[in-house]
Amino acid sequence: MSKRQRSVLTLLTALCVAAAAAPAASAMHIMEGYLPPAMCAVWGVVCLPFLVVGVGQIRRKVGEQNQNLLLLALCGAFVFVISSLKIPSVTGSCSHMTGTGLSAILFGPAATSVLGLIVLIFQAILLAHGGLTTLGANCFSMAIAGPLAAYGLYRGLRAARVNRKASVFLAAFLGDLFTYCVTSVQLAVTYPAAEGGVAASLVKFLGVFAPTQLPLAVVEGILTVVIVIGLETYAARELRAIGYLGGNET
Repeated sequence: MSKRQRSVLTLLTALCVAAAAAPAASAMHIMEGYLPPAMCAVWGVVCLPFLVVGVGQIRRKVGEQNQNLLLLALCGAFVFVISSLKIPSVTGSCSHMTGTGLSAILFGPAATSVLGLIVLIFQAILLAHGGLTTLGANCFSMAIAGPLAAYGLYRGLRAARVNRKASVFLAAFLGDLFTYCVTSVQLAVTYPAAEGGVAASLVKFLGVFAPTQLPLAVVEGILTVVIVIGLETYAARELRAIGYLGGNET
Protein backbone atom coordinates (compact mmCIF):
# COMPACT_ATOMS: atom_id res chain seq x y z
CA MET A 1 0.00 0.00 0.00
CA SER A 2 1.42 3.38 -1.00
CA LYS A 3 1.94 6.31 1.36
CA ARG A 4 -0.94 8.17 -0.29
CA GLN A 5 -3.29 5.23 0.18
CA ARG A 6 -2.31 4.91 3.86
CA SER A 7 -2.99 8.62 4.33
CA VAL A 8 -6.44 8.31 2.75
CA LEU A 9 -7.33 5.28 4.90
CA THR A 10 -6.19 7.13 8.02
CA LEU A 11 -8.38 10.11 7.12
CA LEU A 12 -11.40 7.88 6.46
CA THR A 13 -10.91 6.11 9.78
CA ALA A 14 -10.77 9.43 11.61
CA LEU A 15 -13.96 10.61 9.91
CA CYS A 16 -15.78 7.41 10.84
CA VAL A 17 -14.65 7.65 14.47
CA ALA A 18 -15.78 11.26 14.62
CA ALA A 19 -19.19 10.35 13.23
CA ALA A 20 -19.55 7.43 15.63
CA ALA A 21 -18.93 9.80 18.52
CA ALA A 22 -21.86 12.01 17.52
CA PRO A 23 -24.77 12.04 20.01
CA ALA A 24 -27.73 9.85 19.19
CA ALA A 25 -30.88 11.53 17.97
CA SER A 26 -34.05 10.56 16.21
CA ALA A 27 -33.73 11.03 12.47
CA MET A 28 -35.33 10.06 9.24
CA HIS A 29 -34.31 6.48 9.23
CA ILE A 30 -37.50 4.74 10.33
CA MET A 31 -36.91 4.11 14.03
CA GLU A 32 -36.88 0.80 15.87
CA GLY A 33 -40.34 -0.70 16.41
CA TYR A 34 -42.16 1.87 14.27
CA LEU A 35 -43.20 -0.63 11.58
CA PRO A 36 -45.28 -3.77 12.21
CA PRO A 37 -43.36 -7.07 11.90
CA ALA A 38 -45.08 -8.02 8.64
CA MET A 39 -43.95 -4.80 6.93
CA CYS A 40 -40.41 -5.26 8.27
CA ALA A 41 -40.31 -8.73 6.75
CA VAL A 42 -41.70 -7.58 3.40
CA TRP A 43 -39.11 -4.83 2.98
CA GLY A 44 -36.34 -7.19 4.04
CA VAL A 45 -37.33 -9.71 1.36
CA VAL A 46 -37.56 -6.97 -1.29
CA CYS A 47 -33.97 -5.93 -0.52
CA LEU A 48 -32.43 -9.41 -0.80
CA PRO A 49 -32.05 -9.63 -4.62
CA PHE A 50 -30.29 -6.25 -4.77
CA LEU A 51 -27.92 -7.25 -1.98
CA VAL A 52 -27.05 -10.58 -3.60
CA VAL A 53 -26.25 -8.88 -6.90
CA GLY A 54 -24.35 -6.15 -5.06
CA VAL A 55 -22.10 -8.60 -3.23
CA GLY A 56 -21.25 -10.24 -6.55
CA GLN A 57 -20.44 -6.89 -8.15
CA ILE A 58 -18.19 -5.83 -5.27
CA ARG A 59 -16.30 -9.13 -5.35
CA ARG A 60 -15.81 -8.77 -9.09
CA LYS A 61 -14.63 -5.14 -8.86
CA VAL A 62 -12.15 -5.94 -6.09
CA GLY A 63 -10.98 -9.04 -7.97
CA GLU A 64 -10.30 -6.96 -11.08
CA GLN A 65 -8.14 -4.49 -9.17
CA ASN A 66 -7.38 -4.40 -5.45
CA GLN A 67 -7.26 -0.60 -5.45
CA ASN A 68 -10.99 -0.56 -6.15
CA LEU A 69 -11.37 -1.53 -2.50
CA LEU A 70 -9.98 1.86 -1.53
CA LEU A 71 -12.60 3.67 -3.60
CA LEU A 72 -15.33 1.45 -2.16
CA ALA A 73 -14.12 2.25 1.36
CA LEU A 74 -14.17 5.95 0.57
CA CYS A 75 -17.73 5.71 -0.75
CA GLY A 76 -18.81 3.77 2.35
CA ALA A 77 -17.17 6.29 4.68
CA PHE A 78 -18.83 9.15 2.80
CA VAL A 79 -22.25 7.52 3.24
CA PHE A 80 -21.59 6.85 6.94
CA VAL A 81 -20.38 10.33 7.79
CA ILE A 82 -22.81 12.39 5.75
CA SER A 83 -25.89 10.36 6.72
CA SER A 84 -24.98 10.52 10.41
CA LEU A 85 -25.32 14.31 10.50
CA LYS A 86 -28.86 14.89 11.72
CA ILE A 87 -30.47 18.27 11.00
CA PRO A 88 -33.52 19.30 13.11
CA SER A 89 -36.57 20.06 11.00
CA VAL A 90 -38.88 23.01 11.57
CA THR A 91 -41.69 20.46 11.74
CA GLY A 92 -40.22 18.79 14.84
CA SER A 93 -38.59 15.82 13.13
CA CYS A 94 -35.07 15.44 11.77
CA SER A 95 -33.58 15.05 8.32
CA HIS A 96 -30.17 14.08 7.00
CA MET A 97 -28.30 13.68 3.75
CA THR A 98 -27.77 10.17 2.38
CA GLY A 99 -24.40 10.24 0.57
CA THR A 100 -25.29 7.27 -1.63
CA GLY A 101 -25.19 9.20 -4.90
CA LEU A 102 -21.38 9.06 -5.04
CA SER A 103 -21.25 5.28 -4.80
CA ALA A 104 -24.15 4.86 -7.24
CA ILE A 105 -22.34 6.98 -9.82
CA LEU A 106 -19.00 5.20 -9.40
CA PHE A 107 -20.05 1.58 -8.75
CA GLY A 108 -23.76 1.33 -9.56
CA PRO A 109 -26.86 0.90 -7.39
CA ALA A 110 -26.39 -2.80 -6.55
CA ALA A 111 -22.96 -2.35 -4.98
CA THR A 112 -24.28 0.75 -3.20
CA SER A 113 -27.04 -1.32 -1.59
CA VAL A 114 -24.40 -3.39 0.22
CA LEU A 115 -22.48 -0.32 1.40
CA GLY A 116 -25.74 1.27 2.54
CA LEU A 117 -26.77 -1.83 4.47
CA ILE A 118 -23.43 -1.93 6.30
CA VAL A 119 -23.77 1.76 7.19
CA LEU A 120 -27.34 1.30 8.41
CA ILE A 121 -26.34 -1.62 10.65
CA PHE A 122 -23.53 0.39 12.26
CA GLN A 123 -25.78 3.43 12.70
CA ALA A 124 -28.55 1.36 14.29
CA ILE A 125 -26.11 -0.25 16.74
CA LEU A 126 -23.76 2.65 17.50
CA LEU A 127 -25.94 5.74 17.09
CA ALA A 128 -29.50 4.50 17.75
CA HIS A 129 -30.17 5.92 14.28
CA GLY A 130 -32.84 3.80 12.64
CA GLY A 131 -33.26 0.27 13.93
CA LEU A 132 -32.55 -3.39 13.34
CA THR A 133 -36.20 -4.37 12.87
CA THR A 134 -36.67 -1.57 10.32
CA LEU A 135 -33.39 -2.34 8.55
CA GLY A 136 -35.11 -3.64 5.42
CA ALA A 137 -37.31 -0.58 4.98
CA ASN A 138 -34.44 1.82 5.61
CA CYS A 139 -32.16 -0.14 3.30
CA PHE A 140 -34.70 -0.04 0.48
CA SER A 141 -35.28 3.70 0.69
CA MET A 142 -31.74 4.92 1.31
CA ALA A 143 -29.52 2.19 -0.15
CA ILE A 144 -31.62 0.95 -3.08
CA ALA A 145 -34.30 3.39 -4.28
CA GLY A 146 -32.22 6.55 -3.90
CA PRO A 147 -29.13 5.07 -5.61
CA LEU A 148 -31.27 3.67 -8.45
CA ALA A 149 -32.69 7.14 -9.09
CA ALA A 150 -29.25 8.76 -8.89
CA TYR A 151 -27.64 6.18 -11.19
CA GLY A 152 -30.44 6.32 -13.74
CA LEU A 153 -30.40 10.11 -13.91
CA TYR A 154 -26.60 10.27 -14.13
CA ARG A 155 -26.46 7.78 -17.00
CA GLY A 156 -29.29 9.54 -18.79
CA LEU A 157 -27.65 12.95 -18.47
CA ARG A 158 -24.26 11.65 -19.61
CA ALA A 159 -25.89 9.97 -22.61
CA ALA A 160 -27.39 13.37 -23.43
CA ARG A 161 -23.87 14.86 -23.16
CA VAL A 162 -24.71 17.02 -20.16
CA ASN A 163 -21.66 18.40 -18.33
CA ARG A 164 -20.16 15.78 -16.01
CA LYS A 165 -20.15 17.97 -12.88
CA ALA A 166 -23.72 19.07 -13.50
CA SER A 167 -24.73 15.43 -13.98
CA VAL A 168 -23.10 14.46 -10.68
CA PHE A 169 -24.84 17.30 -8.83
CA LEU A 170 -28.28 16.53 -10.24
CA ALA A 171 -27.90 12.78 -9.65
CA ALA A 172 -26.89 13.23 -5.99
CA PHE A 173 -29.66 15.82 -5.54
CA LEU A 174 -32.34 13.51 -6.95
CA GLY A 175 -31.05 10.46 -5.08
CA ASP A 176 -31.38 12.31 -1.78
CA LEU A 177 -34.89 13.58 -2.49
CA PHE A 178 -36.10 10.26 -3.88
CA THR A 179 -34.98 8.49 -0.72
CA TYR A 180 -37.31 10.65 1.33
CA CYS A 181 -40.16 10.26 -1.14
CA VAL A 182 -39.88 6.48 -0.81
CA THR A 183 -39.66 6.69 2.97
CA SER A 184 -42.80 8.83 2.97
CA VAL A 185 -44.58 6.21 0.87
CA GLN A 186 -43.47 3.46 3.25
CA LEU A 187 -44.85 5.37 6.24
CA ALA A 188 -48.05 6.38 4.46
CA VAL A 189 -48.82 2.80 3.47
CA THR A 190 -48.24 1.63 7.02
CA TYR A 191 -50.16 4.48 8.67
CA PRO A 192 -52.90 5.74 6.32
CA ALA A 193 -54.82 8.79 7.51
CA ALA A 194 -58.28 8.31 8.97
CA GLU A 195 -59.59 10.75 6.38
CA GLY A 196 -58.06 10.51 2.93
CA GLY A 197 -56.20 7.24 3.45
CA VAL A 198 -52.71 6.67 2.05
CA ALA A 199 -52.77 9.73 -0.22
CA ALA A 200 -53.52 12.14 2.62
CA SER A 201 -50.94 10.48 4.83
CA LEU A 202 -48.34 10.70 2.05
CA VAL A 203 -48.91 14.44 1.66
CA LYS A 204 -48.46 14.84 5.41
CA PHE A 205 -45.19 12.91 5.56
CA LEU A 206 -43.78 14.66 2.50
CA GLY A 207 -44.67 17.99 4.06
CA VAL A 208 -42.83 17.08 7.24
CA PHE A 209 -39.50 16.61 5.53
CA ALA A 210 -39.65 18.99 2.58
CA PRO A 211 -38.62 22.17 4.47
CA THR A 212 -35.23 20.75 5.46
CA GLN A 213 -34.69 18.05 2.86
CA LEU A 214 -34.76 20.30 -0.19
CA PRO A 215 -31.82 22.47 0.95
CA LEU A 216 -30.02 19.37 2.28
CA ALA A 217 -30.31 17.76 -1.14
CA VAL A 218 -28.68 20.82 -2.66
CA VAL A 219 -25.85 20.62 -0.12
CA GLU A 220 -25.40 16.91 -0.79
CA GLY A 221 -25.17 17.57 -4.50
CA ILE A 222 -22.46 20.19 -3.94
CA LEU A 223 -20.49 17.97 -1.55
CA THR A 224 -20.64 15.06 -3.99
CA VAL A 225 -19.27 17.25 -6.77
CA VAL A 226 -16.45 18.41 -4.47
CA ILE A 227 -15.51 14.80 -3.68
CA VAL A 228 -15.61 13.87 -7.37
CA ILE A 229 -13.35 16.81 -8.25
CA GLY A 230 -10.88 15.62 -5.63
CA LEU A 231 -10.97 12.07 -6.98
CA GLU A 232 -10.52 13.25 -10.55
CA THR A 233 -7.46 15.19 -9.40
CA TYR A 234 -5.77 12.57 -7.23
CA ALA A 235 -7.27 9.24 -8.33
CA ALA A 236 -7.81 9.60 -12.08
CA ARG A 237 -6.17 6.24 -12.76
CA GLU A 238 -8.50 4.45 -10.36
CA LEU A 239 -11.53 6.22 -11.86
CA ARG A 240 -10.50 5.11 -15.35
CA ALA A 241 -10.12 1.56 -14.07
CA ILE A 242 -13.77 1.43 -12.92
CA GLY A 243 -15.00 3.12 -16.10
CA TYR A 244 -15.97 6.48 -14.64
CA LEU A 245 -13.39 8.32 -16.77
CA GLY A 246 -12.58 7.50 -20.37
CA GLY A 247 -9.08 6.70 -21.43
CA ASN A 248 -8.32 10.26 -22.56
CA GLU A 249 -9.99 12.05 -19.64
CA THR A 250 -8.21 13.47 -16.59
